[in-house]
Amino acid sequence: MTTTTTPQTQQPAATPRVSFWRDEAKEPWRRNLALIGVLILLFIIGAVIRPELYGDPKWVFDNMMVILQQASAIGVVTVGMTFIIIGGGIDLSVGALIALAGVWCTTVATQSFGSAGMIFTAVAVGVGAGLVNGVLIAYGRLVPFIATLAMLVAARGLAARISGKQTQVSTDQFINSIASTRPFGIPMLALILVAVAALGWVLLNRTTFGRRTVAIGGNAEAARLAGINVRRHTMLLYALSGLCCGIAAIMLTSLATSSQAAAAELYELDAIAAAIIGGTLLTGGRGTIVGSMIGVVIFATITNLFAITNTPTEAQNMVKGGIIVLAVLIQQLKFKSVKQMLIRT
Repeated sequence: MTTTTTPQTQQPAATPRVSFWRDEAKEPWRRNLALIGVLILLFIIGAVIRPELYGDPKWVFDNMMVILQQASAIGVVTVGMTFIIIGGGIDLSVGALIALAGVWCTTVATQSFGSAGMIFTAVAVGVGAGLVNGVLIAYGRLVPFIATLAMLVAARGLAARISGKQTQVSTDQFINSIASTRPFGIPMLALILVAVAALGWVLLNRTTFGRRTVAIGGNAEAARLAGINVRRHTMLLYALSGLCCGIAAIMLTSLATSSQAAAAELYELDAIAAAIIGGTLLTGGRGTIVGSMIGVVIFATITNLFAITNTPTEAQNMVKGGIIVLAVLIQQLKFKSVKQMLIRT
């Protein structure tokens, strides 16, 4: 008589629970919480430096609205810059493209077409210049640093040629009223930033375009072998950055009711710094729109603190440069430790 034994089913090993502070998937949440903590710290510093101002709730609210308005245009540019850096590139021409789009849309000929003509021109110039960057980088195989640096010089020169090195005044009432409009007490420029950031978040996190951007930034060759058209996608990334520059040009034109070839100077520095502070890796493949937007607000808050303490512009630029270096060093140290941990395991 033979006895049959039923094989025992092997129970799957229980997955060890990882705390919030150690879970790698929760890293963006931890970073954003830390950035919010930095904002609170900046508020405390301001209250200590100027207690007579921060003790007035009305002034605090008005100052917050000023910060949001100041951060709006650079925030829109940072959305495009975040996509570029996640995709493994860099764009040094954003400030020059804003100036070129702003000057082009405020010429007498363009303003004769009204608000729609000015907006279309600014967006078309931004996207067109972005496409030139993309074609040079993706199909001309130029290094992004060189291609966008050349565009920076060329766009500034063309803007100076178009404007005759003079400030061009915007006479369009609709464009000029954008910056002064405040629905529910919130600047319209800030609402535009929120809308652009929300669309950027959806594009990055809920679409194939966003997933391909992360894949290309992480490993372009692997993305190509997986069937992604890396060249075309890279070109579209720079076109997206140009689109953001065109929108920012309209916002700055409305804020100043004019445009000039020297506008948006060092905006590329602020956009790159905000993205890095928000957690976007300079090597590509990782970043969040939310983190970049918090980085924008942090930079605008720092600038606001400098303004109320009458700090010279030279000192402000030195501090901003130091913040960028510090953020990159923190990134390198952090991912070096993560790499060592993975090697041990």
